[in-house]
Amino acid sequence: MTFADLDFALSLGGFIAGIIVGLTGMGGAALVTPMLVLLFGINPATAVSSDVVAAAFMKPVGAMVHIRAKTVHWGLVAWLSAGSIPGVILGTMVFARVLTTDEASATIRTWIGWVLVLAVIAMIAKVWVGRRAKGLRGQAELLGPAMPVRPVPTVLLGLGVGILVGMTSVGSGSLIVTTLLLLYPLLRPSVLVGTDLTQAVPMLIAGAIAHAGFGEISIAVVVSLLIGQIPGVWIGARMSSRYDGQALRWLLMVVLFATALKLLGVSSLIAGMIAIVGVITVSVLIVRERMHAKT
Repeated sequence: MTFADLDFALSLGGFIAGIIVGLTGMGGAALVTPMLVLLFGINPATAVSSDVVAAAFMKPVGAMVHIRAKTVHWGLVAWLSAGSIPGVILGTMVFARVLTTDEASATIRTWIGWVLVLAVIAMIAKVWVGRRAKGLRGQAELLGPAMPVRPVPTVLLGLGVGILVGMTSVGSGSLIVTTLLLLYPLLRPSVLVGTDLTQAVPMLIAGAIAHAGFGEISIAVVVSLLIGQIPGVWIGARMSSRYDGQALRWLLMVVLFATALKLLGVSSLIAGMIAIVGVITVSVLIVRERMHAKT
């Protein structure tokens, strides 16, 4: 693969990830970082640092769409940031210390794998929580972005996710969205996504600065990703008001779980078989559900 081909492939991957982030509020780093490691053979440390920096430029694009649509809960953004900004700095410091060890690549690869497993569990939990909260959505239309905030659990959520993002770049969307829905079941889906995208901006800016000082950033990787991610997240954010992204979330869970297994040392054959069977199963279920809905 030539350098130009690599740039194009990275931009295409970034474009797809950007659409998913804008549409669902989750999955950006969970897709991009493993993609850089497994598909392009980029060093895990470089993949993490470069993705954090790229996300710091990409997330504001999606956030701006939601800010203009007034689908952001600013109280939640403030309290989440109070935890996530120091959290991402702390996580980056842990990341930097591991870089000095001989097993740095293997350790970071394992971290990413386990955080992906956690992200998949969070996504599955979100389906259950979302169904539980569905009956309350009528009240959510009244409360919307003005819903009262529970400061302590919200700050702790931001702190935990910030640490994981600093260490692996993964978790900003997939973990925040699910936990916010647990804490605030009345939040409308559009406000949930808009709040998540907006709260990630100050955290990722802090993380990008920290990784610029302590990490291993590749400017070429960052630029190639952003060429695809920026238009992708803008398109996805615009689509989120008309599509709930549910089918996409199920497919994303399957792909992320297979990816996590590969990062944790499972053979490519087994991980690939799980991905293929999972995607086929989910696709059949989606088609059956749509056909049933039409009858």
